[in-house]
Amino acid sequence: MPLALLALAIGAFGIGTTEFVIMGLLPEVAGDFGVSIPTAGFLVTGYALGVVFGAPLMTVLGTKISRKRMLMLLMGLFIVGNLLSALAPAFAVMLIGRVVASLAHGAFFGIGSVVAADLVAPDKKAGAIAMMFTGLTVANVVGVPVGTLVGQSVGWRVTFGIVAALGVVGLLGVAKLVPEIPRAEGVRLRHELAAFKNAQVLLAMAMTVLGFGGVFAAITYITPMMTHVTGFADGSVTWLLVLFGLGMVGGNLIGGRYADRALMPMLYVSLGALAIVLAFFTLTAHHKALAAVTIALIGALGFATVPPLQKRVLDQAQGAPTLASAVNIGAFNLGNALSAWLGGLVISAGYGYTAPSWVGAALAAAALLLAFLSAALERRDSTLSTVVTQTDSADQRAAVHQ
Repeated sequence: MPLALLALAIGAFGIGTTEFVIMGLLPEVAGDFGVSIPTAGFLVTGYALGVVFGAPLMTVLGTKISRKRMLMLLMGLFIVGNLLSALAPAFAVMLIGRVVASLAHGAFFGIGSVVAADLVAPDKKAGAIAMMFTGLTVANVVGVPVGTLVGQSVGWRVTFGIVAALGVVGLLGVAKLVPEIPRAEGVRLRHELAAFKNAQVLLAMAMTVLGFGGVFAAITYITPMMTHVTGFADGSVTWLLVLFGLGMVGGNLIGGRYADRALMPMLYVSLGALAIVLAFFTLTAHHKALAAVTIALIGALGFATVPPLQKRVLDQAQGAPTLASAVNIGAFNLGNALSAWLGGLVISAGYGYTAPSWVGAALAAAALLLAFLSAALERRDSTLSTVVTQTDSADQRAAVHQ
């Protein structure tokens, strides 16, 4: 694999760390600024919304410059946002810093996916995308636990300072290792927007929202589920999340490897298995060992869908994939927000802390149905194309004989 993928993975590691580490530091941040925990939660919500809206915005703004330069500018924005968070004199300033950092998130992964795919042979594109996303998954195993520990021990500002330093390393890596890849000739913003007229692109994004939403329906409420239902101590949740992160790492690499061989079958297997595992989580959550294994499986199956879904969007938006790729990253975060809201609704309705897993199973099953629909439409279009081609050929032969 090209060394440029390492630079992209380092950037992804920093972005993944800053996205999730705040969840473990909310009490410390809230205490320092004198705000409530729910108010401090806007640092999570604001980041997620920044990803959703920032992905298309930053990608559109970057259509006039090279992808390498845009990646460097995005890492610069990421550094500024995290420094602003680390030095924030007031809660509002930190919220601004979080939003600034989030604006780089979707566009970096979206443009980075296109660059990663362009660096390798056609039959290795999903694997290359997976290598970049490995940085994000490893962040959940290493960056988030270490960042949380540092923040709780010596101060949350130090954590965000370290994340900003990671951004500097990522920026230097992109500048040094990522080659200048020329954009396709004649591609304009209208061509990028035209990709959204393709039903297959929209179906892939819907699968992203529902499939990954299924993961976060359960994982968002993992702490109360594990402590109140399974019987784990509060301190055990950290290593359970590490198990989830390890599952993400493995699933991401497997998804990338097999998506290059058989993309749609990989989606069928991962989405179908995810729906089943999430449904069984309502039962295994009552047993410590089984719950731990299930959490790792949810991470693995959930992230096994990421490389194939991202490659699916790139394939279907061929010729002008940058904006569609970035918007699909926003779709992951939209799925997170939607599933967290739905999971909260069923808990508030009195169905218990395991109920969000049923929500997740339903979302994953819906994504699987969309995958079957997408494949059926593709087969229909292919058949129609073949019929049209054969008809044209027959007409041409008839004209020659005449």
